[in-house]
Amino acid sequence: MDESKFNMHYVCTHEEARLLIEAQEGFRLTNCGCREEVGGCSRSRTDVCLMFPQAKEVSDAGAPWTISREEALAILREAGEKRLVTRPWREDTLERTDGICFCCDCCCGYFREPGRWECDRGVMVERTDRESCTNCGTCVEVCYFGARAIELEKGTLVIDREKCYGCGLCVAACPEGNIELVPR
Repeated sequence: MDESKFNMHYVCTHEEARLLIEAQEGFRLTNCGCREEVGGCSRSRTDVCLMFPQAKEVSDAGAPWTISREEALAILREAGEKRLVTRPWREDTLERTDGICFCCDCCCGYFREPGRWECDRGVMVERTDRESCTNCGTCVEVCYFGARAIELEKGTLVIDREKCYGCGLCVAACPEGNIELVPR
């Protein structure tokens, strides 16, 4: 892969994000530029852009402030409760992650303007136990990538695994426990 041309963001699970946080020595937090652009978010607080020590200053999102590892992990837990997608980012190289964005479908520019920005898929992909699935549609509500839908005429779940980014929100949302993530 030509490292001079790579997507800044990639998707990971909340567990993978926890491991990224635990591997860091320091943390800075700043307001989310997307949430500020739309005037705030109905689902999440605005100060959710987590930067690791090596990240460059982000001038358009306000001055970052230092937080503890415990505060960074608390933001990750809140992101799980609010059903936010963890989208780590990298500035200069594929070898280093510089921070994590916690994204929703109502504010994040990536979801509001599909095609404007690219984002790499995570290393995992969903696998649904279709035999046990009740077609309740809970997973459809949390799939911001459009990989899951309910077929209107038959009322059955339709899954397009090619659209799955491996964020894991559907796994956490499934009331029956019928979804898992497996290596892509």
